[in-house]
Amino acid sequence: MSQLLRVQCFTVSRDGFGAGEGQSLERPFGHADPAALISWAGATAHWPNRTEPGGSRGLDDCMTRDYARNIGAEIMGRNKFGPQRGPWKDHEWKGWWGENPPFHTPVFVLTHHERPSFTLSDTTFHFLDAAPAEALARAKEAADGRDVRLGGGVATIRAFLEADLVDTMHIAVAPVDLGRGERLWESRTELLDRFHLDTVPSPSGVTHLLFWRK
Repeated sequence: MSQLLRVQCFTVSRDGFGAGEGQSLERPFGHADPAALISWAGATAHWPNRTEPGGSRGLDDCMTRDYARNIGAEIMGRNKFGPQRGPWKDHEWKGWWGENPPFHTPVFVLTHHERPSFTLSDTTFHFLDAAPAEALARAKEAADGRDVRLGGGVATIRAFLEADLVDTMHIAVAPVDLGRGERLWESRTELLDRFHLDTVPSPSGVTHLLFWRK
């Protein structure tokens, strides 16, 4: 069975932005209210960052339940890993997620400024200065036959789409407009030359877009 490169549970605004303008340590989503974008996922029973029992069931929960299914590695951009830009001032920053990151697989962080790998709990972070195809080859090798999740941010997903490496995508569209920031697309129809698309509205107010390669 072939390994897939999957985008899973990635949220954008109605006008196509995955994050707002002015991202920083204090405001990882920039001017955007993170709750307006991702509260749908955090409310579900299977959201991987959930620390308390409970959570909603239904359509949104089906989507978050799929987040880790058959995933053996993740690729993310440095913009998702942290707010720093340019050369690392030090190696103290270990990501947004604390001592127990929600990935539970090897994670490959794309950056022009490499640093030594490190492990937190059962997640090892590797730092690569690599083109999308090379990074995917490394991640597939580490995934040991399972799929690879493309975690974001926006620039990273766009780079892998432009390299025609993405097999499936689940994009949740939140009922909010951001107006500026990191934009995934002008219109979801931009991808229909290469992907099939199912559109599934949820009672929570988000719309789930399911893309798979033609």
